[in-house]
Amino acid sequence: MHRPPTAEAEIAEELAVVRPGLLPRYAAKLPGARAAVLTRLWRALAYEPLPWLAGREPGAHGLTLRLADGRSLRGPHADPYATSAYVTAVRLDGERYDDPARLMTALGVPHAAGFAAELAGSAASLALSRAGADHPKEWPVGFPHAGGRAQDWEWEQRVVDGHPFHPNCRSRPGFSVADQLAYGPEHRPVVGLGTVAVPAADCLLSGDWPDELRAADDLLVPVHPWQAAHVLGRPYDAWRPARPLMSLRTLALPGGPHVKTALSARLTSSVRDISVSSVRSAAPLSDFAEDLAARTGGLLHVTRTLGAVSAHSPDLAALLRESPEVYAAPGEHVLPVAALATTSLPGSPSWLAAFARLALTVGLLLLEAGVALEAHGQNLLVILSADGTPLRLVYRDLADIRISPARLARHGITPPGLAARMVTDDPTALRRKLFGSLVAGALAGTAGSGPALAAALADVLPGLPRTPDLAALREGPLPTKALTLMRLSPGGTGDVWTTLPHPCAARFPVTG
Repeated sequence: MHRPPTAEAEIAEELAVVRPGLLPRYAAKLPGARAAVLTRLWRALAYEPLPWLAGREPGAHGLTLRLADGRSLRGPHADPYATSAYVTAVRLDGERYDDPARLMTALGVPHAAGFAAELAGSAASLALSRAGADHPKEWPVGFPHAGGRAQDWEWEQRVVDGHPFHPNCRSRPGFSVADQLAYGPEHRPVVGLGTVAVPAADCLLSGDWPDELRAADDLLVPVHPWQAAHVLGRPYDAWRPARPLMSLRTLALPGGPHVKTALSARLTSSVRDISVSSVRSAAPLSDFAEDLAARTGGLLHVTRTLGAVSAHSPDLAALLRESPEVYAAPGEHVLPVAALATTSLPGSPSWLAAFARLALTVGLLLLEAGVALEAHGQNLLVILSADGTPLRLVYRDLADIRISPARLARHGITPPGLAARMVTDDPTALRRKLFGSLVAGALAGTAGSGPALAAALADVLPGLPRTPDLAALREGPLPTKALTLMRLSPGGTGDVWTTLPHPCAARFPVTG
């Protein structure tokens, strides 16, 4: 069986034209990138409710999956919290597969062809991302300017591999090699943002809009150059240089705020846009979150949305948000949780426990009050002392939190007007949002393995305030999004969930 006409070869051909010096490193990174994506895919096969799997049989030497058509797929025991690429190959009816796209093609399940193409693109783009990255993991991390303290975008750009558990961790359909090098944060580019003038009367504005983004009766909407070229199809005026952050469509202005732009491309699994409803609710939601954070006794800050504008279209909209750096005192570092894995800090069990204690204290406190944060490694940031001690948290991007009016009312809190999708009193939905993002996401990605996560939770959970939410976290399996099933269900809408064995009750393989 032949590999699909691969994104690997296509990227190599483009790279030979636009950055030939990177070709040898790209080729060298391909095997590891395939293994990284295959490991993420194996996690999904081992734990997600895929309808074409008839059974899972753990044995002395690994895990066997029984397909509904009678075939067998064999691989290692699966650690759902491991971030190392420990799955280098699996066997489908005896045939060895080390390429996730080739495996998905061979499985031949509904919608496999499209997903296989995404997996091929993810592995090839991951190899490209790794080709230009070389970040030592020491702490403190040295940066090439006075004091060695990183600017906000420098921490963001150390995160090379993307989502730690999604097989589409680096899937960027529609982006050429030149686009990835020009706009991918891991390639450390400077992006020239532009503006498009829209009559103020035709715009929805929330919060304040700065004078530099006004012209007579027009509002100037910041636009990403990729969006202008591929979606808007219209010229734009040059505005300011900026550095892309982890989300790619959000960029840091020098000495100024972060700009979240509309970028209608499929990144990981979703087409990211800025909805009209999110612009409408931006200012009141920001004020609400600021008041809520004050109830944590200084353990949490929420970045304020300074202004949001939409030309009544998700394709032409932007938000201005303050940088998390404003909450760091001299000598402190503020970095997204996803960047912690690029340092040596998580290797210390005591440090990992201290971080888990801080994150769970804040997350459970807000959940009890009525707000479930989507506290994954991109939205959640941590402020560290000079020696790396976790001090406080910063949260950004309120678009996907969940709010319980009933819980808020019990605490005398009045919520702002919100989109219906953000409001629920269902404890399962609230716990899925927080535990799926924070425990099965941010903490697991930082710990890097089931045993390390189990040790941290065993240390921390007994000392947390006892609430019904904590009891659910301690006793039940952990919720997580069924990311692969969602990609194999193109007609579905909304999140699909599954559960993972609780780290403190599971046995994990040695993953190296």
